[in-house]
Amino acid sequence: MTGRSLPTQQGTRAKVLAVIPCLNEAEHIEGVVRGLLAEADRVGLRIVVADGGSTDGTRGIVERLAEKDNRVVLLDNPKKIQSAALNLAVRTHGDASEFLIRIDAHADYPPHYCERLLATQAETGSDSVVVSMHTRGVSCFQRAAAAAQNSLLGNGGSAHRNSPRGRWVEHGHHALMRIAAFKAVEGYDESFSHNEDAELDNRLGEAGFRIFLMGGASITYYPRRSPIALFRQYFNIGRGRARNFLKHRRNTKPRHLVLVAIAPVILLLLLTPITPIFALPAFLWSLACLSFGAMLGIRARDACAIAAGIPAIVTQAGWSFGFFAGLIGASTKSDAAKRDKRRRLAAAAHAPDRSLR
Repeated sequence: MTGRSLPTQQGTRAKVLAVIPCLNEAEHIEGVVRGLLAEADRVGLRIVVADGGSTDGTRGIVERLAEKDNRVVLLDNPKKIQSAALNLAVRTHGDASEFLIRIDAHADYPPHYCERLLATQAETGSDSVVVSMHTRGVSCFQRAAAAAQNSLLGNGGSAHRNSPRGRWVEHGHHALMRIAAFKAVEGYDESFSHNEDAELDNRLGEAGFRIFLMGGASITYYPRRSPIALFRQYFNIGRGRARNFLKHRRNTKPRHLVLVAIAPVILLLLLTPITPIFALPAFLWSLACLSFGAMLGIRARDACAIAAGIPAIVTQAGWSFGFFAGLIGASTKSDAAKRDKRRRLAAAAHAPDRSLR
């Protein structure tokens, strides 16, 4: 328990602002909101669902919940992306609150989640509390993807995917943050549609704020339902990581360097008509993924998880191609900006001097 209960009825102060960025999450949103309401009075919670224009009934569900309980607020997020949703929610509802808790609509949370976050923050004095994430699948493909993402094959040893104990880290899955720290670094960079959490953690670290990974309270995340959706997700994550690297030039891990090599390995396949030897790197990579995935499935005694190598190949390839797309996109924008600057300078140089007239 983190302290006395704080009322959150209309017109009173809410200690904690819980923000749920979402888009078309009718399947999950009510369960997530009700889970938060179960501890809302105990921690002093206001729940803001920042919706990016859902068309699947999500908005109607939230409106119904808000009518019954004024601790729930529906907020329109015209920019749609999560970074903009959180910034808007803090600007609109955060002035009276001390803490921000970020909630993913596509996940399940353990009991007393907010209370445990607040207790951890009080014990450590941290500016941000992050959590580990465990992936769970429902369909056969999701179970295969979950097996990969919960292992070295899919997460490369990332701390917030593997660590069961609390420790200080540079980055983790965002959970709680002091609003004062959030505002001090000017919130999320809204030019990032993906990897915005790692980018913010970079700025928190540079500003001297501390991040603590809470042990023993993993959230449950559900992966994408198809290979195409999974590839698209990781393509965007890889592109965000490239932009993050270009902006900060730090926190690049060995696992990132390994993933960067995947796209060139796949492109070498285009040279196989010249000589089959160019197919060898891609063959060995695919074989390693499929073998490791089969081992995971056998160990878990899950027939679907035996195919974990397939979603691993999809995610690694998506991330790698996305990373190069991010590098190329940033270079193209930089070149365009330079050309525009040269044109403006040239126009200014040839413009008539009106100061003497």
